[in-house]
Amino acid sequence: MPSPRVSRFFNQVDQAEFALCRSINHGLRYRPALSLFKVVSRLGDGWLWYALILSLPLIYPGQGLAIALLMTGSGLACTITYKLLKRWLVRERPFISFPVIHCGTPPLDRYSFPSGHTLHAVCFTMVLALTLPALAILILPFTLAVAASRVVLGLHYPSDVLAGAVIGGVIGTVATAWGLEALLGSV
Repeated sequence: MPSPRVSRFFNQVDQAEFALCRSINHGLRYRPALSLFKVVSRLGDGWLWYALILSLPLIYPGQGLAIALLMTGSGLACTITYKLLKRWLVRERPFISFPVIHCGTPPLDRYSFPSGHTLHAVCFTMVLALTLPALAILILPFTLAVAASRVVLGLHYPSDVLAGAVIGGVIGTVATAWGLEALLGSV
């Protein structure tokens, strides 16, 4: 259960972001946009990342296994971090707090802050940017689409996405700095 101070803070931020959320969420009125963001969101559930992690050792025989292990470890750190934050901060999703915001796809969990999809996408993209920059450039549009999908689908506030991006970027950077040399030395 969050403290009353945290609840008040999120209530104020929710009110401040409502108009922007509603405006972005209107993208659901366009069937192609809804279909695109539903697919992006589903792939962002982990499917694209799992496929990428499994394929890295095949595509990059020299360092692919080390990078795949690094992505796996940083992904676990992301999962633990966002689950703890969601449990502690308990911010309701926009479509729950504001019924005029439509939910484009069912959420994977109840709470909103931070965006776990964005956190993972930015973390993995950061790991790739620091290890395989050419691949990171190819993945970047998907990462941006994942972040956008969370707000378009009514699942997150922009601040949830921003927080997820910052936390994911930090985890990806730290994991790469700490883990890459050890992994490359052992693989």
